[in-house]
Amino acid sequence: MALADPLVSVVDDDESVREALPDLIKIFGFDVHAFSSATEFLASKSVAKTGCLVLDVAMPGMSGPELRDELTKSGINIPIIFITAHKDESERLALIKSGAIACLFKPFSATVLRETLDQVFKGGPASRTIP
Repeated sequence: MALADPLVSVVDDDESVREALPDLIKIFGFDVHAFSSATEFLASKSVAKTGCLVLDVAMPGMSGPELRDELTKSGINIPIIFITAHKDESERLALIKSGAIACLFKPFSATVLRETLDQVFKGGPASRTIP
């Protein structure tokens, strides 16, 4: 039995996404924190606790890929699921080649998100034990 549910952090400048997506992720059994910007996420205590980052590609200020690069420069390796409304297959492939777990086009189904999170956590929150 897990001591704590894995934390999924959602970073998206769209308020409707920040309201709906965490509710869905909680239904899947994960703890979730939502942030309106990359800088808000970086300033939070959640960075060190995040087991997966659901990250919008295009945001004002620091973009999703720029946040990923900032985390990498700081030696922080968090699995990232990019989400985007911009349906560009070449951009999606480039993000995956650069190490992202996935790049989901908005709107995506709950099933696809669940399967992708399960891929990150190898079976979901119940199978991941926190030491």
